[in-house]
Amino acid sequence: MNRRRFLRQSSSLMALAGLQHADILWAADDKRRRVALIGTGWYGKSDLLRLIQVSPIEVVGLCDVDRHQLEGAVQLIQQRTKNPSPIATYSHYQSLLTEQKPDIVLIGTPDHWHALQAIEAMRQGAHVYVQKPISVDVLEGEAMRAAARKYNRVVQVGLQRRSTPHLVEAKQRYIDSGLLGKIYHAEMFCHYHMRNSSNPSVQPVPEYFDYEMWTGPAPLRPFDGLPHRGWWRAFMEYGNGITGDMCVHMYDAVRWMLGLGWPTRIHASGGIYGTHTGKSNIADTQTAVFEHPGLHCTWEMKSWGAAPDPDYPWGFKIYGEKGTLCGSTTRYDLIPVGKGARLHGEALYEREKYPEDITEKDIELHVASATRAHMRDFLQCIDNAGNPVSNLEEGHISTASCILANLSMQLGRGLSYDPQRRIVTGDAEATSLLQRTYRNPWQHPHPDRV
Repeated sequence: MNRRRFLRQSSSLMALAGLQHADILWAADDKRRRVALIGTGWYGKSDLLRLIQVSPIEVVGLCDVDRHQLEGAVQLIQQRTKNPSPIATYSHYQSLLTEQKPDIVLIGTPDHWHALQAIEAMRQGAHVYVQKPISVDVLEGEAMRAAARKYNRVVQVGLQRRSTPHLVEAKQRYIDSGLLGKIYHAEMFCHYHMRNSSNPSVQPVPEYFDYEMWTGPAPLRPFDGLPHRGWWRAFMEYGNGITGDMCVHMYDAVRWMLGLGWPTRIHASGGIYGTHTGKSNIADTQTAVFEHPGLHCTWEMKSWGAAPDPDYPWGFKIYGEKGTLCGSTTRYDLIPVGKGARLHGEALYEREKYPEDITEKDIELHVASATRAHMRDFLQCIDNAGNPVSNLEEGHISTASCILANLSMQLGRGLSYDPQRRIVTGDAEATSLLQRTYRNPWQHPHPDRV
């Protein structure tokens, strides 16, 4: 990266909600926030490691139903914090929250656990950083919003495109400045081969893994191997497929860039078209339209074949009268109408400032700077009673819209959600599907009774 490019991207990072010299400020802060992590898998650990890099925290508890995974996380966190003291470990999140009373809780569990764990953490007095999507059904998200208001807690959602330095730069330079002119259309897409087509056999549950607690409120499937690192994403029982995993990021980025709220109508179609082997029950193909006044946002997903644009296998494109802005986690390109020069930007890597990134197992290097900025924003909002860039309201709109796209695909018709009445307008059947059935003894949270 040349010096000019580095300085330009660095200035974009510092522009994020007045975060100049944030690391210096946090390092000088005598308050050591008491932090706990629920779900010590890949992204849970990654989020905690990014937080450790920007704030002097005390890790007071780690929770996981996989004892082996938990032990590995303890060793890694002790190494990175250079603290040989034991870290309290738990297999049940309720015990962690009750005994430790952390100031901040990070939630890195599979999607079907997000709502219950976030609501209980807020009830126990913690601010929450929860991974996307925030919920597996729409009313879970409504209940989370109600809990944040009732307990006056700050919640940041892991939709960190809003804190991605090169996308912040693109938004400021080309959208906010009006350089693209009137925006006509936006599209989001993912052409990664993400649908797992495995067909493992049913097997005994390892003694170190609490499968009953891992499943929690979701349906209990026959155990066919550890669900970590994506096997759980193959099933609608635990999430919302590739749309809930990948569209939520890019639709949220487009909404943020263009200042869009709830879509007025969503319609989608798709199914399993290209990969018919294996146990997975998520769609491998989907097209959806999110309608906004004067603007439609489209989503195209296929887990087979080649990407139409090799430079953008996952991302978004915003079409204006004066040009097109393409964006992804690694780059952006502005393609002007006419003979103007194409403008290009790339992800900010901070290897010199954070050399530990280079040796961290499974790190997404191109995302690390965005997650750090997201964490700084979260911390400053806690201190200043602010509203995070990816607050619960925004996370709920993006999450619920993707859930509604899946429901539209399932029902074969368009849906219009009314967030005030919490119904799908004129559609009793769709309204009944806004809340999933929980497995006993778990109780579904209700926004009026959190």
